[in-house]
Amino acid sequence: MGGIIKTRIGALTGAVVLGVVGLPALGASVAAADGANLYVNNAAGAHCSDSGQGTQLQPYCTISAAAAKVQAGQTVNIASGDYPEQVTITHSGTAQAPITFTGTIGPLTGYPFPDTRVGGGWNSSFAHGFALKGAEHVRIRNVDVNAKQEAVLVDGGSDVTISQSLLSGGMPSGNIYGFPAVRVTGSAKAVTLVQNGTVGTGGFAKLESGVQGTVISANDLRTSRLTGVVADSAPGTVIVGNTFSAQCHDVVELAGASTGATVENNVISTSDANNHLNPLCAEASTFVGLRVAAEAVTGTKVAYNVYDAQDGSPAYSWAGKTYDDVALFAAATGQGDHDVIGEAELRGWEGDSGGKASPIVDSADENAPGMPAGDRFDVRAVDDPWVADTGTGSGRRDRGAHELDNFGTRYTPVGPVRVLDTRGGTGVDAGAVPAHGTVELPLTGLNGVPADGVTAVTMNVTVTEAAAAGYLTVFPHGDDRPTASNLNWTAGQTIPNLVTVQVKDGKVSFYNGSSGTVHVLADLLGYFSTTGSGFTSTTPHRLLDTRYGTGAPKAPLSAGGTLDLQVAGVNGVPATGLTAVTLNVTVTEPTDHGYLTAYPHGGDRPTASNLNWSKGQTIPNLVTVPVKDGKVSLYSGGGSGTVQVVADLAGYFTATGGDKYHAVAPRRVIDTRAPWFSDGIGEWQPAKPVGAGQVQVVRDVGYSNATAVALNVTVTGGTAPGYLTVYPQGATRPTASNLNWTAGLTIPNQVVVATSESGQNSFFNGSAGSVELIADINGYYAP
Repeated sequence: MGGIIKTRIGALTGAVVLGVVGLPALGASVAAADGANLYVNNAAGAHCSDSGQGTQLQPYCTISAAAAKVQAGQTVNIASGDYPEQVTITHSGTAQAPITFTGTIGPLTGYPFPDTRVGGGWNSSFAHGFALKGAEHVRIRNVDVNAKQEAVLVDGGSDVTISQSLLSGGMPSGNIYGFPAVRVTGSAKAVTLVQNGTVGTGGFAKLESGVQGTVISANDLRTSRLTGVVADSAPGTVIVGNTFSAQCHDVVELAGASTGATVENNVISTSDANNHLNPLCAEASTFVGLRVAAEAVTGTKVAYNVYDAQDGSPAYSWAGKTYDDVALFAAATGQGDHDVIGEAELRGWEGDSGGKASPIVDSADENAPGMPAGDRFDVRAVDDPWVADTGTGSGRRDRGAHELDNFGTRYTPVGPVRVLDTRGGTGVDAGAVPAHGTVELPLTGLNGVPADGVTAVTMNVTVTEAAAAGYLTVFPHGDDRPTASNLNWTAGQTIPNLVTVQVKDGKVSFYNGSSGTVHVLADLLGYFSTTGSGFTSTTPHRLLDTRYGTGAPKAPLSAGGTLDLQVAGVNGVPATGLTAVTLNVTVTEPTDHGYLTAYPHGGDRPTASNLNWSKGQTIPNLVTVPVKDGKVSLYSGGGSGTVQVVADLAGYFTATGGDKYHAVAPRRVIDTRAPWFSDGIGEWQPAKPVGAGQVQVVRDVGYSNATAVALNVTVTGGTAPGYLTVYPQGATRPTASNLNWTAGLTIPNQVVVATSESGQNSFFNGSAGSVELIADINGYYAP
């Protein structure tokens, strides 16, 4: 912020010291109890040995060494890196205590892709990355496997699950993919392939004669030259919730006596389900989406699939006869219930009223066998408020491997109203949130929030009475907890932050990432649904600075005092139709501890705080506050001193016009503490803090129509006092700041900022030292 930039905040006190503040950990999760885990790490400096015991201090060098020692109930934790070997697994777990091999998720921001590579690649001498021979009750996950032939061979055995991995078959001659990614043989039973992807492969899975009960679900499969999935006399095969792009071949084939199969909820294209810009295959008319032999018809169910209407191929071949019309297919076979031949591509889908319709959304058979709880990346079902729920169960599950969640909705301000206070039992049972505990807060149908159609809420969240340093993560109920933090604190500190979070099942979750208890408070400021106000982002404008008489008399705000700030008709803000404003508010030079409450002018002051500070501290927070009579009020409470208040306009909401908000599951777009992939320049960036006076450009939103982005931004490890300014890439840097820190301070703040046409923003480090930068996207605004 202008004056704060000028002073460089050199005299701050009460700062949070790096090293005692919790941030979500990088890399692998914390190990379980001794004896439950084995470790593999061949990196330089890991001090590995295949003759050791596979401990963290001295891990195995190869996965094969761990496979030779692992017992029922143990987990083999494999570090990032390349492991050019064939891992042969013969040991078995039990139903209650399976054997697990888990790789490491890589540093690619925002996407949980594995960084553990096994098999040596297409040109290696190893036939397979993993070969399971008679093994039972085995789990393999988070690995990138590619070898000379099939990435994974399952030969006999039962209850084998391969999940959340990248799997690719080998190339026997040139660039012609000759092998599927997975081959199941030897009368294996109950093999599950779930939530996987492919990166260049012939087919995905070949199930040979005698194999029974294979489940293939929630996989995003790009295959070529071979049929995507072939079951050859493999009864009881379940193929559900996958997205297939066969790129010039048949997609699914039930050959021989593959009876009793289930094929449901898939998105099927013989071309490319995700990109119709690619040309059609020359032989498209000779391929089919689903081919079922006469011997496989008995007991087989086909329903709720979407077949690509633009791939040039018939949808079905059933007992030797081809069909490209659902009604004719259903009349002839009794199959195809709720099947659609239509739009399979999601490119350009924006989730808005009147936008591109999709038969994929909120239309799946949730009760189909083998459906996992989440999609390819474990995102749980989200209701699209613009379309009817036509699926079974909740009716909200999408077809294919991806659950769509970026629906455009509008904002309705409320309150502020306290919806959570663990100290007194508001919203949940009374009692501090335990260490590493999670609180689930119901929101819809309460406090004026509609029971249905709500996609996100905006809350001011405060932590207090923390027993130990830590962090808080607020995330959609039912989703896996993301590697993101909304608040960071030291023991005993009270600190707030604005949070806009996606709502699922009517709830949001709060995770205490500390080793001690903490109390959590949340004040509801508004919600997003199909009705309400639209948002207009602005270049940051200073509306208030009590140090210089901007927007108010030149005088600090005294404890117990209220300042009324005119916002309507100022700096381009409309004089009428204004419903709420978003301000980045900073307090500085406080002579005592205290708190600030922002609320609608003329209304009753709520029992809520937007900022909390200690003597001498400078601290910012984003505030979205309803507007009445064209004004908002700012109240200084607590303590007995004075404080200077600065407010920069980030945007405003109006009853008509404006942009819609698209809430998304929290996703990390940059973390300079680890290598990260820059979408903006298409290159990997090394782990490196942002230097003094430097600008870090980040492509934080990948939607071409986005006008502004909502980020939770955290700085940590600053070597000198400073400030951070976030602004559209290519624009002139404004005289405003979004975060302010002292050396060693860890502090987060929500940032709502316009973005460039390419979805990029610039992050300027206004300090004399370096600082680590972490940013998570929570959503974006678009017309």
